[in-house]
Amino acid sequence: MTALESILLLKKNMSKSIIGQQNLIERLILVLLSNGNMLLEGLPGLAKTRAIKSLANELDCGLSRIQFTPDLLPSDITGTEIYQPESKEKFIFQKGPIFSNLILADEINRSPAKVQSALLEAMEERQVSVAGKTYEMDPLFMVLATQNPVEQEGTYPLPEAQMDRFLMHVMIDYPDDDSELEILRLNRAEQFTKEKEAKKLSPEVVFEARKEIDQVTISENMEKYIVDLVSATRYPSKYNEEIAGWIDFGASPRGSIAIDRASRTHAWMNGKNFVDPDNIRAVVHDCLRHRLILSYEANADGITSDHVIDEILKQVAVIA
Repeated sequence: MTALESILLLKKNMSKSIIGQQNLIERLILVLLSNGNMLLEGLPGLAKTRAIKSLANELDCGLSRIQFTPDLLPSDITGTEIYQPESKEKFIFQKGPIFSNLILADEINRSPAKVQSALLEAMEERQVSVAGKTYEMDPLFMVLATQNPVEQEGTYPLPEAQMDRFLMHVMIDYPDDDSELEILRLNRAEQFTKEKEAKKLSPEVVFEARKEIDQVTISENMEKYIVDLVSATRYPSKYNEEIAGWIDFGASPRGSIAIDRASRTHAWMNGKNFVDPDNIRAVVHDCLRHRLILSYEANADGITSDHVIDEILKQVAVIA
């Protein structure tokens, strides 16, 4: 079985337990293959936690769930040194839950900035520094952070610098009525059916898929299209005065890098060895929505980042 066939089987198996959230499943796998991290936003009960658990159940890897609370300390995440007088080194580093493969940072906006920043080095540098020593993360590593968009009391909004480190910011909504019916039946069946131990996918398949994704080509015109889209968020007055009034700050170069990585992965997952405009358009919202800082006027008028990106896509042309 090829790497692509294995990944498509993974997607199919996850779809059996995650009903009505196909986009979430696809994005979860896409971010994993792109070696990135994901911020997931949605109302309670929409399978955010279930999705990452489903991925961990299908992969032969570890899962750590960190429930973010206002009294959490950075050392609760990264780990700390413990004094042991009987040992030769005296201080032994006790690794925290961040040292796993898949990290579920549940309700990340419930903790103060100091704790949120404890994830930064692990997410970006794939390492943790404690007491002057550096500890490497596992090669298979992904942070899935969730936040609730409704309950804002007692929360700490993520700083822009940390938001920028997520490859994608994925929004999920309610399932449709047919999916809701399937969810009811699935939940009822799970209460009386013991889950069978299925053969898990080796992490080597993920690494092989990443090697193949590295071979996906992207033409100079497609590179220019990505750069033009990001440039339009920084200098929107070149395209449309109305858009210029909506944006205070545009996307950083991480936005271009994210679109490039995600579009190549999207192309590979759809059986192509090259990137076309459809692959770029398919990922641009998730890659840019958290990287735009909208103006007061836009917020007052109810203009969202998705609406701004829609307008930019209309204005920026693809070079033939």
